[in-house]
Amino acid sequence: MKKYVFLDINRISKQLFKLSMAFRNPNNLEKGVKELQLIHDEIKEILLSYNQINNNSLIQPSIEKETKHHYGKTSKFLSDQKPANSKKNSVNKDNKLYEMNIKNNHNNQVKVSIIMPTYNKYDQLSLSLFGLSKQTFHHMQYEVILIDDGSTDQTPLLLETDVPFKFKYIRLKKNKGRSFTRNIGIKHSEGEVVIFLDGEMLVPPEFIENHYRHHEEKDNLVVTGAMHYEGVYSYIFPEYNNDQWIQLDSLLKNNSHYLRRYEKFKNSNLNVPYQLVTLDDIDEGNYKALSFPNRYFLNSGVKHFEHNLSEFKLPYIAFLSGNVSVRRDQLDKVGYFDESFVGYGAEDWEIGYRLYQNGIQFVLDPMTASYHQEHPISTGKVKEQWGNHLRLIKKHPNIDILILALEWRGFSFLHMHETVVEYEKLDLQFPEQYEELKKAFQIMLYRVIEYLNEGKPVTKLYELPPGSEERINIHQQFSNLRPLGFHYLASSFEQLYQL
Repeated sequence: MKKYVFLDINRISKQLFKLSMAFRNPNNLEKGVKELQLIHDEIKEILLSYNQINNNSLIQPSIEKETKHHYGKTSKFLSDQKPANSKKNSVNKDNKLYEMNIKNNHNNQVKVSIIMPTYNKYDQLSLSLFGLSKQTFHHMQYEVILIDDGSTDQTPLLLETDVPFKFKYIRLKKNKGRSFTRNIGIKHSEGEVVIFLDGEMLVPPEFIENHYRHHEEKDNLVVTGAMHYEGVYSYIFPEYNNDQWIQLDSLLKNNSHYLRRYEKFKNSNLNVPYQLVTLDDIDEGNYKALSFPNRYFLNSGVKHFEHNLSEFKLPYIAFLSGNVSVRRDQLDKVGYFDESFVGYGAEDWEIGYRLYQNGIQFVLDPMTASYHQEHPISTGKVKEQWGNHLRLIKKHPNIDILILALEWRGFSFLHMHETVVEYEKLDLQFPEQYEELKKAFQIMLYRVIEYLNEGKPVTKLYELPPGSEERINIHQQFSNLRPLGFHYLASSFEQLYQL
């Protein structure tokens, strides 16, 4: 009988990955040496075994229905799973705009495509990919498409990461922005369901499974976990602002596990990112001790609606591309991200609005939540945000889009919802009446965003000459709103008119 040596390359790869992570932190040199010794012992054992077999022996990878892989614990393979042909396991495609490499290429049906755009987030991405390798969903049934938007850091090295899923690494030759990168991902996706996920997101083991089960039950859904997301401090960045340092100090105050690492950082005078969360911490769930809830949208009124947002007038705001899923065929129907949206903000709400207009239902599920790895806050995004918001209202100048301008004045999403309800009710109950007031309201909402984008003072949004007929009509129409029960609309109009 032939003898076989089952060479577990994946196990050694895992140790190599831990070694690289250890040596990146100068305070982990002792741990790095230990990892190096483990690798040495592993290879020595393999060579000894090889010397004991005859020339007819075969060295091959371990192929079982339950196989250990680089990123940790056992992954369950399909019963009909066959090992990939090594010659076909890596694919390289190149064109003028980008280059694509595929690892673990296979012909099995992919059910879920995870599309992750990234730019200069190498350290956090390595942890994100680790979390995605731990999924309860069959590894052969999902793919991760990482679109590198021209990063200048070590992001290309992630292609060498040993992962159990089909991994497509697309590197753009020039930075093209969020919409373009996600569209490239969609075009190369194979799954019937697409999950858009930010590159710095850590996800729990049931993440993909919890997204997918919704789409198995209904085919016209958008499922979001972004409104329940948690922030987590996986790395320390010297560029954190004062609020972030205060929050981090508070989270570490009674946590000896992480406090020792934090003290080492403070005593080191390092001016580079310092890793707090390790792969073992993700395995054991320790990282959650460094997390905090971010419930901005829920606390701003969205929590008052059912999880499917069927009664909410602005459900499209749930399409937050940091963590949201939809069927690929629905994207094919309404079109992909609008690439005229360059920079930060509003491109996800814009495609969400088109899906909403096409009859899609929006579902909030806390079981699909993820952990956003915190990083320094960029102050340059404000200008981009208002520019894209202006582009949004120009493209969709409807009341349920224009109403978003009230967020600038601190109004909650619940107040915006109620204002839209009353606006539509006014239009229905009094057709061809209140026309001057409705026109003035829409123009003021538009000008809020226009002035913010131009850097102008947001004031005098609708000036009219004293005694003019339009001014008199508007004042009369406004005076009727509260007696008729239109309190939210009256409050919103008044706030803008008096600026």
